[in-house]
Amino acid sequence: MAWALTLDTAQRRPIVRMFRCFALLVAWLGVAVAAHAQSADGSYRQSRDDAWWTGPMLANSADTLPRGHVLIEPYLYDVASKGADRFGSRAYVLYGLTDRLTVGLIPIIGYNRISGAPDSSRVGFADQILQAQFRLTRFQEGSRLPTISLLLQESVPTGRYDRLQRASDGMGQGAWATTLGVNAQSYFWMPNGRILRVRLNLARTFASHADVDGASVFGTGSDFQGRASLGAGYSIDTAFEYSLTRRWVLALDLFHSHNDATHLVGHDDTPGLPRMPVRTRIGASDAFGYAPAVEYNFSPTLGVLLGVRVITGGHNTQRSVTPAIAVNYVH
Repeated sequence: MAWALTLDTAQRRPIVRMFRCFALLVAWLGVAVAAHAQSADGSYRQSRDDAWWTGPMLANSADTLPRGHVLIEPYLYDVASKGADRFGSRAYVLYGLTDRLTVGLIPIIGYNRISGAPDSSRVGFADQILQAQFRLTRFQEGSRLPTISLLLQESVPTGRYDRLQRASDGMGQGAWATTLGVNAQSYFWMPNGRILRVRLNLARTFASHADVDGASVFGTGSDFQGRASLGAGYSIDTAFEYSLTRRWVLALDLFHSHNDATHLVGHDDTPGLPRMPVRTRIGASDAFGYAPAVEYNFSPTLGVLLGVRVITGGHNTQRSVTPAIAVNYVH
C-alpha cells in the first residue's frame, strides 16, 4: 500500500498494533475451530438454545432485557501499569423497563497504589454512570439484520479530582460527560456448526468543564485556581465469542479509543509571589488493545468470566495489563 510509505514511525505504530490484534484473532479462531471440528459434511448445526453466554470482557450487548427483568454484573479488576496498580470494582445494574428499553446504573469504586508515593487514603468513589439503551432491531435466524440498539450514558462527577493531598486519591474527572453510542450484535455459524457471536460498539463522548482548585488529576499544583475543559472522545470495540461447549465460551475484544486534548486555564496564586497566569494543554491520546477471556456458564442466567485487558500502547497512553473477574446474573 503506497500511502503507508508516507507515514512516519509514530504514525505507523498504531496501525501495526491493530494488524497484530487482527492476526491474533485469526489465530485464535483457527485453533478453536480446528480443535472442535465436527463432521466434514457440515451436518451439525448448534442451536442458539444450546449456547449459553456471559458476555465478553468489554463490549456491551446490543440486546435489551425483557420487561421486569434485572441484570447484575460486578467486575473486580487491577489496572497494572509501570509503577502503579489501580484496583477497582465496576458493577452493571440494569432493569428492563420495557422489552425495548433497558435502564440502569454503573457504580464504580477504586483504590490506587503508586510506587514511590503514598497510596490512596481510602477506597473512594469514581465518577458514576447512568445508562439507558433502546433496541431498534433484533436478530432473527435466516436474516442478515443484526440486533441494533442506541445507547445513552451520563457520567456523574462524584469522584475526587481536585484539592488532593495525595495524587492517588484522584478518582474522577470533575465534569459531566455524555456518551452516545450504537451497539450491534449478530450470530454466525462456523464450518464445524458451532456459533460465533459478534458484537460491535461505536461510541462518542462529549464532556463539560471542571472547576479546579489546587492539586488535581490534571497535574496542577496546590496553588492553582482555574478550569479544565475536557476534550471529546470516541471508542470502537469489536468482540468475538466462540461457543466451545454449552457452558464454555472463548471471547476476545479488539478496541481503540481516542480522547481530544484537555485545556487548562487559570492562575497560580503562590503566597508572597505575583499571581501567575496559567494556560496549558494536555495532549490528545489514543489507545489500542485487546482483551481475551474465558466464560463459564452454570445456567442460561448465571455465568462467570475471567479475562485480561491489554493496552499495548498508542499516543500519550501508558501500557497496562488489567486482569479481571466478573459474575453475570439475570433474573
